[in-house]
Amino acid sequence: MTTYGLILILIIIVAIALILIVMVQNPKGGGLSSSFGGGGSQSLGGVQNTNKFLDNTTWTLAIAMFALILLANFAIPRGNGSDSNQLDNTLDGIEATTPTETPTNTGNDSIQ
Repeated sequence: MTTYGLILILIIIVAIALILIVMVQNPKGGGLSSSFGGGGSQSLGGVQNTNKFLDNTTWTLAIAMFALILLANFAIPRGNGSDSNQLDNTLDGIEATTPTETPTNTGNDSIQ
């Protein structure tokens, strides 16, 4: 497996994990952490720790995703120059077969 393929697999894993972590959170302060408190007036240390853990995990996964995408850009397999030569040869062949003169109307063709 190439380096690029390995990085793509890691990007997919991080993306799925990031989606799951974000879905667990509730933007209004509920989500997974609200099930531990049982009420709005109680403030347990576990709830705050859960919120902090989910927040830190989200930021860590987002930074990892950004870094992996940048790294994937440098790991893209590029040709050793033969691909560009092949493209040049193909374009030369197309130019050689393209007519350079346009046919002119001699007046013999009439529309009936």
